[in-house]
Amino acid sequence: MPPAAPTERVTVTMPADLIAGIDRFERNRSRFIADAVRHELKRRRREELLRSLEEPHPDSITTASLGLESWSQGLPAGDDDLLDPRGGVPLRWSEEQGWQEPEA
Repeated sequence: MPPAAPTERVTVTMPADLIAGIDRFERNRSRFIADAVRHELKRRRREELLRSLEEPHPDSITTASLGLESWSQGLPAGDDDLLDPRGGVPLRWSEEQGWQEPEA
């Protein structure tokens, strides 16, 4: 099981009828609200991705039409050290926490 994410206390003001609705389904209000916020953030990320696919940036259209190999051949000669794959940090994606360094 992954380690628990750090938490922060926040104060949120909501209409009483929303609180009553939460209390009907969940005893732990914080968990319910955190789940609802995660769901909404996931929905908005998906919406943003779809929007970017429908209206891609002009530079990405050009790069995609060239293909990665053709694009890399268009780079200036002698700049082979622009990217050192050994210099990166390995990452893993987590829906809850985003990009994270894997645990050792």
